[in-house]
Formats: sequence, C-alpha cells, structure tokens
Amino acid sequence: MTKEELFEWQYPIGKFERQAFSESIKAQWLLDIQYLPQHLENAVLNLDEAQLNTPYREGGWTVQQLVHHLADSHINAYTRCKLCLTEDNPTIKPYDEVKWAELPDVLDLPIHISITLLHALHRRWHYFLQELTAAEWDRTVFHPVNNRSMSLWDLLGIYAWHSRHHVAHILHLRESKKW
Repeated sequence: MTKEELFEWQYPIGKFERQAFSESIKAQWLLDIQYLPQHLENAVLNLDEAQLNTPYREGGWTVQQLVHHLADSHINAYTRCKLCLTEDNPTIKPYDEVKWAELPDVLDLPIHISITLLHALHRRWHYFLQELTAAEWDRTVFHPVNNRSMSLWDLLGIYAWHSRHHVAHILHLRESKKW
C-alpha cells in the first residue's frame, strides 16, 4: 500500500484542522454532533456479523470496535465539554482508547447498544452546545497529553470532525468491499 493509500484509509476526510470561530462553522459542527447517531446507524445498516468483525483498515479496529469507540469517546467528550463550562481550565482525564477497544463490552455487546446510547447522548450534547454564549466558547480545559489548553470551540471542532471521520471509515470500507 502506498503512503497516499494508507493516508486515505487512516484519514478519509483528512486530518482535523482548527478553524477560527464563525457562526457558519459553528452551525455545521453542531449539525455534525446532532446527526452523528443517524449517520452512524445508516453507515452500518444491514452489515452482518462477519462484516462487523472486519477491520476498517489494515491494523485498524473492526467496525464493531469503531462503533463502540464512538460511544466511549463521545461520553468522554460530553464530560469534557461540561467540565470546560463549569470549572476554570480543568485538567481532563486521558484514557487509553486502544485498551478500551479490547474490553468485553466492546468485543461482545451488539453495536445497537452503543448506537442507542449515542442517540441519547448526542441529543443532550447538541442541546447543551447550542445554548452557549459567544464568550463560553473561549473557556478552556487543559489536556495533559498535549500539554496545552484547548477551548470549548476546539473541542467542538475536534468531535465534529471525529464524528465524520469514523463514519467515513465505515463508508470507505463498505465501498471498497462493495457491501
């Protein structure tokens, strides 16, 4: 596989690029948060067990792990956003997403459990985010792995991208396999 092909499999929509605050970008990112559960549900529609246990790329997680990862990641993201709004530059707790993807709930439970969770979580998260004032988007958390503060605006952008990124992994796999 060429470097370009590997990049396409790893980053089918490209890497996240920070954007300056704008109302139009905010509206798009809020839609990404709002509609992730439905887009994910559509992406995995009619996949069988063998397909769900197929890695989305060489060395990557299976589709099943990817769906559960989105739930795990976005639970953490929702919490980080709430901490950002309610505390002064709190240090967020990193977690080992690779180890989480190997836990029994990820490997054994059907994906509809996480999709259902994402529907409820994203409904709350979207509502919470759409009510923020302009000044609140500048509030920050400290990320110890990156050793820097990140604004609530940055978090919105990262998780809006993250939503599209992983759905694109599944769609890219489906297209390549002609599923």
